[in-house]
Amino acid sequence: MGTRSGSVRQKRGASCFLLLFCCAFGALAFDLQGHRGARGDRPENTLAAFEHALEIGVNTLELDVAITADGVPVISHDPYLNPALTRDAQGQWLKARGPLIRSLTLAQLQVYDVGRADPASEVARQFPLQQARDGQRIPTLASLFQSVGATGTQQVRFNIETKIFPNQPADTATPDNFVDAVLAVVRAAGLTSRVTIQSFDWRTLRRLQQLEPRIATVYLTVELPQSNNVQDPAWTAGMFSKDYASTPHMVKASGGAVWSPHFATIDANKVRAAQQLGLKVIPWTVNEPADMERLIGWGIDGLISDYPARARDVMRRFGLPLPASSQR
Repeated sequence: MGTRSGSVRQKRGASCFLLLFCCAFGALAFDLQGHRGARGDRPENTLAAFEHALEIGVNTLELDVAITADGVPVISHDPYLNPALTRDAQGQWLKARGPLIRSLTLAQLQVYDVGRADPASEVARQFPLQQARDGQRIPTLASLFQSVGATGTQQVRFNIETKIFPNQPADTATPDNFVDAVLAVVRAAGLTSRVTIQSFDWRTLRRLQQLEPRIATVYLTVELPQSNNVQDPAWTAGMFSKDYASTPHMVKASGGAVWSPHFATIDANKVRAAQQLGLKVIPWTVNEPADMERLIGWGIDGLISDYPARARDVMRRFGLPLPASSQR
């Protein structure tokens, strides 16, 4: 009897929380982003992954960009051909790290197949549910825009990460050339109103703000013992964290619209403080439902996930509006 009464009180408490949460946040847009398309389900950063994310239903396609030798923005997380993801023209897995993308023309790049992970790789072990799509090539940014446009959707957005490294300047285009190339494709597609640009390397965000202030900039941060871009002025465009009260204060001073921290480095107080500065908070990369529930309970403005279908289930439980699926 006492156990049943306690259970009823718990359920009532949970219902009250959800009601209060929905009243506070239900009218606000929650930005569900498919990480590298939907990396948990399809080969990352391929058109197949982005098409799958649209079928699931996301607000935003999150992706990474590199620049080829002939100046074409292509969608790749790595500045080089990753042997865990890449087969050559003969269908053989690369034996070691492949050439830099900046050293290959688009035509040379299209020889390689990135439609499945090497079964012996850590990627395959990390994403056992990922379904292969043989024949996928590293897509151009323009081809993604065209593919999404062909679905007829006018709502989905694009969160484009500039994969550039101040400590590896020879691996990529310069910050200026990188941003100029990406911006040219965005403008040609008429998508400045549906794009955000994000980066751990804040130099590219500064350049973007100078050239196209209508595009919101997203400041990626990682503040872990083994990796911390906030503490290194090479990554923060010369800013020193000691000069600011907090990381969100740095982002705000930089002209950022969104703070995108590693999900494990924030708490409810940090989320609230950033939002009080006028920033949206969209953590990366959130894959476990328990983490999604905790973060949504803190009032985040969106999240980036390899598994957008899981995130939709959690959003549904919180009464958040779900983005439309391209299958409907």
